[in-house]
Amino acid sequence: MKLEGILETALYADDLDKADAFYSSILELEKITRAGNRHVFFRCGSSVLLIFNSAETVKPPPEDGLQVPPHGTHGYGHMCFRVAAEHLDSWVEKLVAAGIQIEADIRWPTGARSFYFRDPAGNSLECAEPGLWNID
Repeated sequence: MKLEGILETALYADDLDKADAFYSSILELEKITRAGNRHVFFRCGSSVLLIFNSAETVKPPPEDGLQVPPHGTHGYGHMCFRVAAEHLDSWVEKLVAAGIQIEADIRWPTGARSFYFRDPAGNSLECAEPGLWNID
């Protein structure tokens, strides 16, 4: 018995409208659902990216709702998108054309490349080729 991978990961944003526009328009992720000012969820390959408003997720669930425990965080998070090596330059160009600053572009000791940028909430995002972690 072993864990098979990451099914979902979460980031937090105070302004879900900006987050929704960024992840659906700029990053072109497929929106799964949005629940008012509480959360917006996106499909990303075989995983799901959850964007929560931490001011809402710390509230206990209503008695007649799903009993998801309160959770949340403050401050910036980080996540890395898996991108084929041959598409990294295209993503850099797309982001720069959208006015998004590339904070770092790194060639790692493994020979793999990744670059970093921020979403509107300040979360640190990375695009990396799978070889960064010796994944095919």
